[in-house]
Amino acid sequence: MTDNARPPVTVIGLGDMGRALAGALLDAGHPTTVWNRTASRADALAARGAAVAATPAEAVAASPLVIVCLLDDGTVRKVLEPAAGALDGRTLVNLTNGTPRQARETAAWAAGQGAQYVDGGIMAVPPMIGRPEALVLYSGSPAAFAAHEATLGALGAARHLGADPGLAALYDVALLSAMYGMFGGFLHAVALTRSEKVPAAEFTPLVVAWLGAMMESLPAMAEAVDSGDHPATGSNLRMQATAYVNLLEAARDQGVGTELMEPMRALLDRAVAAGHGDDGLSSLVDLLRTAPADGPAPQR
Repeated sequence: MTDNARPPVTVIGLGDMGRALAGALLDAGHPTTVWNRTASRADALAARGAAVAATPAEAVAASPLVIVCLLDDGTVRKVLEPAAGALDGRTLVNLTNGTPRQARETAAWAAGQGAQYVDGGIMAVPPMIGRPEALVLYSGSPAAFAAHEATLGALGAARHLGADPGLAALYDVALLSAMYGMFGGFLHAVALTRSEKVPAAEFTPLVVAWLGAMMESLPAMAEAVDSGDHPATGSNLRMQATAYVNLLEAARDQGVGTELMEPMRALLDRAVAAGHGDDGLSSLVDLLRTAPADGPAPQR
């Protein structure tokens, strides 16, 4: 390998995201081997210079860095287990969406095969891959991440969260949870305004401005969550629980379902009943935990 050569990489899984990952690596000059159960999905990448492996084991053996992006955790194990013998001495980067528990279990399995393991959460859609605005979160072996950080940087901004392999999945699902909460609120709001024939495109700029203003309160709420001190700034939970009823009644009056909004009403009522009526909104975090955290804090 010359000084200017890029290290080889394998990508297993060629759905929309997997093809974007492989394409970004090819664009960055990395010799790239690909494998997919449906072989025809590799055709366009092969035309660009990718090597197409006949089996997962052949794909794993082709590169010191193996990136996996498949449908789910079960598929990852189903594909990789027949190739387990080829994993020894390699780094496995799993970019399949999953849970912290699944990431830790896969990390333990990979270690048993002699591989270093890094889990990842892709905070981008396929067209963003390879562009500066794409963010990929990683966790797991710090040494493996450091060794391959430059290569992984071809996919987007790479941020390593810590040695615990479950952290990337935790951050991933937490960020997606915040996103879906926002989208759910937006869809409910648009359903309300459309009940009076207000075009969504006309109403949406007000939503963007309003949510932007509200997001400025998040750092203060985060500090309250961490400190356990939940001051009510402007409106305590008792007042909010009383006013929240109007959101539901207005929706029913307008012929709009309330399934996206009912959970918050139940949480507000539970908080007031538990004696948190004088607290601020941040205190609801404590009511969301169904069990205490188990064991020591994850290794960062």
